[in-house]
Amino acid sequence: MDTGDFVKGFVVGALGGLLFGILYAPKSGRETREDIRKSTADLYDKTKEQYRQAILGMEELVGESRKAYADKKERLKKAVEAGVEAYKEEKAAAGQS
Repeated sequence: MDTGDFVKGFVVGALGGLLFGILYAPKSGRETREDIRKSTADLYDKTKEQYRQAILGMEELVGESRKAYADKKERLKKAVEAGVEAYKEEKAAAGQS
């Protein structure tokens, strides 16, 4: 699941629930406004935390990708060096025959 889609779905669902609650709540305007303030603050905090978690996950993924890239690069370098060395040895052996 894409993190961006999750956050979008979370925000849309929260706003839809908030709107439904406001329209059908048997409260006064003052109470409703206070509820809206609290809900908005809660939604903001939750969204901010989801964003932070997504960033941490991406940073971890980037770190793992860099390490895997460095490992593969080193293995390829060693393989090329071994191939060059084997070529030189074969060339020298063929020249001595």
